[in-house]
Amino acid sequence: MTRFDGSAWPWRACFTLVLALLVPGRWAEAAEVAVARRAGDVVVETGSATTPTGEVLPYEVGTLFVPENRTAPKSRLIGVGFARIRAAKPTGAPPIFLLPGGPGLSLLDTLTDNSDPASRRHLAILAQYRTAGDVVLVDQRGYSPRGDFMEFTPPAQPLERPGSLEADAVMLVKQAQAAIAAHPNKDLSGYTIEQCADDVNDLRKALGYDKITLYGGSFGSQWSFAVMRRHPETVARALLTDVEPLDSGYDMPSHVLSALQRIAWDADRDPGLAPYLPAGGVMGALRAVRERLAKGPIQVKVDKAVEGRAATVTLGLQDFRDSLIRSAVTWPAFVLSLYHRHYDGWAREVLEQRMKPGPWALIGPLIDTSLGVSAEREHLLRTDPGTELLGMGGFHPYIASASAWPTPDLGDAFRRPVPNPTPVLFLHGDWDTSTPIENLVGVLPYFPNSHTIRVHRGTHGNRRPLWEQHPELLARFVGFFASGDTRGLPVDVELGVPAFQRPAFPPPAKPVRQVAQDSQK
Repeated sequence: MTRFDGSAWPWRACFTLVLALLVPGRWAEAAEVAVARRAGDVVVETGSATTPTGEVLPYEVGTLFVPENRTAPKSRLIGVGFARIRAAKPTGAPPIFLLPGGPGLSLLDTLTDNSDPASRRHLAILAQYRTAGDVVLVDQRGYSPRGDFMEFTPPAQPLERPGSLEADAVMLVKQAQAAIAAHPNKDLSGYTIEQCADDVNDLRKALGYDKITLYGGSFGSQWSFAVMRRHPETVARALLTDVEPLDSGYDMPSHVLSALQRIAWDADRDPGLAPYLPAGGVMGALRAVRERLAKGPIQVKVDKAVEGRAATVTLGLQDFRDSLIRSAVTWPAFVLSLYHRHYDGWAREVLEQRMKPGPWALIGPLIDTSLGVSAEREHLLRTDPGTELLGMGGFHPYIASASAWPTPDLGDAFRRPVPNPTPVLFLHGDWDTSTPIENLVGVLPYFPNSHTIRVHRGTHGNRRPLWEQHPELLARFVGFFASGDTRGLPVDVELGVPAFQRPAFPPPAKPVRQVAQDSQK
């Protein structure tokens, strides 16, 4: 099962903003919860990192001790990691709390490698943020090198059967049962987004801050909404990207389809893809492949797939739907390859996913099934016309297996938006297929003091094209962190058309569109 974020399994797409730190080793020693620890205690170490320009960034990295389940009077304590980079000089502005995406992403588990250009860029951006105030990176409970990394690996899936929603739901139920059995000394019911929000508030108090600025993308934005819902008086302002409101954890298929259509508009005008296009363009190719696989699964032989031997994998409509969401520059070539019956690359990809599934962050299903969606949202999801092309893989298995997971349902009163006067700067790309921009549109009326920047051709989590093509925006965001002022910020930003990947085979001798026209004569 894949969500519409294109990952191998239905996790929210990770928030990939600029967040790597050089952190000291011996995590386990720092993360031990001594008997004498009390909720709210912190253990802190120090270190430093160097930006590409030679600026030294001193930091503190620490562990916050919190109850595993605040609703249980005798809950054990767990560690939640954090790091703080103090402001270059006092500014009087609230600290910037960076909340990562996922669920299942740590900001502290990646060692900064000075030879890695991406890590060096991350440090350079963090150095700019600290000109506005302290910067605090917050880990997620249950997925932190300063506490617990709770993961599990799903079983291998059979190659001879196509993927199906029913099999995915059954597998998730079995994984829930296995997770409970594997963690008899943990209270897994405490791993909810509400408790994550309370962790942020406890860290705020432990570090001595009155108010904070929130900065979150994808699940980090949803986490930020939860903080504003649980502790609205503590949030001075927020910058939220790739927006995922509390009742939008499962994306509407038609909204995802709209993002694909926007990508296809430019792909249809790409000279490199033109010889491969059918009369209906990329979207026409998508519909043709969908109709082909709806008639029945196909079998594809993959050379040297298992210990150097060939293997055959059966691919069906659900596999196609689960494979659709991938990077904007590769998605059109993927669809066009299948349209021309070049299945080899796709078959190898699915075969590897079935035979060697990667580890899952356990907090993913714990948090997601607890938050869920309202009954109204579920009705809209199941009756959405976009399911014809994209199916229900992004939500059905999670909803069907929700009762098997130990985290409690948080209820519609928590999920549904309420008016909030907090100043919020929203940033969202209209090519985002993981958290489509329509998510943001639905929540805007509840934030009267907000400003929105739509990034045309902006994708999920990838800010690098924005900083490269519009470098002035980063300084303006830092200004927002410092003052909350959104005057002068644009409402629309456009990125250039990217270079689309071409299929890995020569184009047909006769243009596909011409073949279609000839067949109609």
